[in-house]
Amino acid sequence: MRSLPLLLTLSLVGARGTLSPWTLHEKRSQIPSGWSRAQQHEPSAMIPLRIALTQPNISNFEEYLHDVSHPDSPNYGKHWTPEEVAVRFAPSNESISTVHEWLLQSGVDPSRVKLSPGRGWLHVNSTVAEAEELLRTKYYVYDHNTGARHVACESYHLPAHVTPHIDFVTPTIHFDAKVAVRPSHGPVVNAAAKKNSDSLEDCDKQMTPACLRALYGLKDKPASAKGNSFGIVQYPPQAYRQQDLDSFAKKFSTGLDGVAPKVISIDGGTDQIKYVGHAYNTESSLDLEYAMGLVGPKQKVTLYEVGDMIEGASYNNFLDAIDGFYCFFMDGDDSTFDPVYPDKHHGGYKGGQPCGTTKPTNVISTSYGWDEHALSNLYAGRQCLEYGKLGLMGITVLYPSGDNGVAAIDQTCTGKGKTFVPSFPSTCPFVTSVGATQVSSGKSVHDPESACDAAQAGVYSGGGWSNYFGMPGYQADAVKGYLKHHRPPYASGIWNSTGKSRAYPDMSANGANYLIAIDNEFATASGTSAAAPVVGAILTMVNDARIAAGKKPVGFINPTIYSKKFAQGFHDVTTGSNPGCDTGGFKAAKGWDPVTGLGTPNFPKLVEAWMKLP
Repeated sequence: MRSLPLLLTLSLVGARGTLSPWTLHEKRSQIPSGWSRAQQHEPSAMIPLRIALTQPNISNFEEYLHDVSHPDSPNYGKHWTPEEVAVRFAPSNESISTVHEWLLQSGVDPSRVKLSPGRGWLHVNSTVAEAEELLRTKYYVYDHNTGARHVACESYHLPAHVTPHIDFVTPTIHFDAKVAVRPSHGPVVNAAAKKNSDSLEDCDKQMTPACLRALYGLKDKPASAKGNSFGIVQYPPQAYRQQDLDSFAKKFSTGLDGVAPKVISIDGGTDQIKYVGHAYNTESSLDLEYAMGLVGPKQKVTLYEVGDMIEGASYNNFLDAIDGFYCFFMDGDDSTFDPVYPDKHHGGYKGGQPCGTTKPTNVISTSYGWDEHALSNLYAGRQCLEYGKLGLMGITVLYPSGDNGVAAIDQTCTGKGKTFVPSFPSTCPFVTSVGATQVSSGKSVHDPESACDAAQAGVYSGGGWSNYFGMPGYQADAVKGYLKHHRPPYASGIWNSTGKSRAYPDMSANGANYLIAIDNEFATASGTSAAAPVVGAILTMVNDARIAAGKKPVGFINPTIYSKKFAQGFHDVTTGSNPGCDTGGFKAAKGWDPVTGLGTPNFPKLVEAWMKLP
């Protein structure tokens, strides 16, 4: 069973203390959509090299996570402390000394080599010319069609005796992205909120909290156990408006009029009011109105606001705050694309960068995604591992599977235009990926749902197979069953047909035509970003029941939901598909499928099953 990147298995060795031959460490196969190489980088320019040191015990990581997350494990729910995680995965003294010695032998002055406080990274301030010599590469400046610029190389090399001690080096081949705008979703359409708060009519046209409660058998009044928590992550310039939350509450959520989320600012994050409109308020309105509306007024919802309006933020900025293992300016971040704080720009956030200072909520839902191929597989693997560490500590992490079927965020495809584009972080085996379903046109909440259809909802549920991550053991049987009975008819060059890679999504929820209050009016919006916070609310209600009974939160749920003990916990979705890349995409089918995963939640059965666990 492997949950780490398929390409992480380099085992080159050499004589320590000598500069052994250089070997290729990473190479990019293509430039992400929207980017083009402009020019070679200026040799005298400074570049902050960050060297990610390999971590011990990674080969056993899935075993560790399985031990606290699988329902048959005697240690189910016995989550690790942050200190236990830190000790288990701290890089060895041998790795630190080997890489340090290589740098010094290469002519780097010792004063320019710094070890991060977490011992996970070495930092070297270098000129471009020095970095090119160290890594046997060439650095270029890339331009984006939005006007953004990026520094990267096409490949790089390391001495063979050093390779086993280094995961990857940044900045090199990958194109990470600051989260700045709402991803591609279904259209936001103005709508009249004619429905009563408890009406179940026209749920195929306007989804409301009452429709969701009926679909999934949700409680109206959770117990709101002390110590339970649910968090939504927001990136600038997205912002909610309290008057919109109040308008929605007056119509659909008794007891929430005037209630605001608990706001935690990270790196200067704030509810900006300079920019308003659907492009700036839809995501936050959608997430908060339904997250708060479903869990009720007694359960506080936390809003993590990440990044100021000038620098913005990346996923790493959020990880910095909640996870001290992936932190510090000289640690997990890369200043060429990860915003660095304090922000030196005029009007930027001048406070210090948080490092593990923000307590993570039991459930975290993030309604954003990125194209897997835009990242280095080693870089994505390191970030994925941090999500796994959160799972070890009992945190549930949810990401949407994407809204363009098998295509990229911008609806493009790779290769000759037909190669499918997996979505990250959904392809990370240590997060729970959430797809989207719909009440089909003319049907009711009492009829089986189907996969989201662009004709009705404006989106197709993302799904498929990763090109980076191996198949985790928890989903092997379910995915093999799909490939045996419903194997897609496409050539192997279009999708990862090996049957050995991570498949997604894991589960789904309705994502079609959500009625939201936004900018003093009502409108409808669709997307897997609607489904993810709904699943987050449902799992928060499960935690509510467990905590009230003296049990621990569910933590990383994937080994549990794929087990036989939870076979009755989902409504199977067998109709629909996720087209893209000039193909019909994949088809929904009986059992797990790469469109809707295991299906949609059957809340009473899920609570029943989870309450039977320790």
